[in-house]
Amino acid sequence: MTTAIEIGRGELPAMEPAAVLPEQFFGDARRLVMQPERRLMLAVLEEAVSTFQRSATAATRVARRELANVEAWLASEDTAWPFAFVNICHTLGLDVAAIRGGLARWKERRRALPTAPLYRAPFRRVSGDRHRAVG
Repeated sequence: MTTAIEIGRGELPAMEPAAVLPEQFFGDARRLVMQPERRLMLAVLEEAVSTFQRSATAATRVARRELANVEAWLASEDTAWPFAFVNICHTLGLDVAAIRGGLARWKERRRALPTAPLYRAPFRRVSGDRHRAVG
């Protein structure tokens, strides 16, 4: 029979509850969702995709200018600015080439079928902390 004294001396592994921090349990997933900077980057990307989709088949001069601006931002390889497209994709763990290719394919399909309904909300909000009162 093993006594409590023998367990404490190291003869048997001591069984004690381990405290697990939320960061250890959730890993990077929780940090990605909760950081305000990442949420802001996601909002910038969401607005760019929304503007791209809204302006892709528009005929007005303003819409064409918006589309040109968004396409220039998407095509840029600049990494000096924190909110450059490449930096946002790397921070959020997204594939730059996949997003560019997907948007180009979407634009071609959209121009082939201009009467198709436009999908207005390409991203789902992940965090509801935007309306939290802080004391």
